[in-house]
Amino acid sequence: MITLIKGTLEHLDDLSSLFDAYRIFYEQSSDLKGARDFLKNRIENEESILFMAYLDNKAIGFTQLFPSFSSVSMKPLLILNDLYVDKNFRQKGIGEALLIHAQEYCRQLNYKGLALETATDNPARQLYEKLGWEKDTHCFHYFWTATVQ
Repeated sequence: MITLIKGTLEHLDDLSSLFDAYRIFYEQSSDLKGARDFLKNRIENEESILFMAYLDNKAIGFTQLFPSFSSVSMKPLLILNDLYVDKNFRQKGIGEALLIHAQEYCRQLNYKGLALETATDNPARQLYEKLGWEKDTHCFHYFWTATVQ
């Protein structure tokens, strides 16, 4: 049975391993210490909300949400920045369970909603749409990268 919990400092080792694997999936070099430091800072500074999926006491997935705000609606929202399921446990409903958990959490807080960005070829797009996520067609997404001078 899958158990979903809020990730805390107590879960840092499990979170760090999953987060490192997530970054490797996105073609980044493994950096377990960097992953641990990054997550530790987010948790200690209350800068993100992490939900984890466990199966038989093994951490198998996580999602990380970052708080933000909508100025137009004057309501808080959450950015679903990271979603990862261990490759050995995919196609078993774990990603879906984590997404639904994030949606329920957002509803409980009476937030505007959840936002996410994903690659155009990400097969998880079908899952997002199945769970009621709508693709923006009325706006463009831009990003400015700061460079060291």
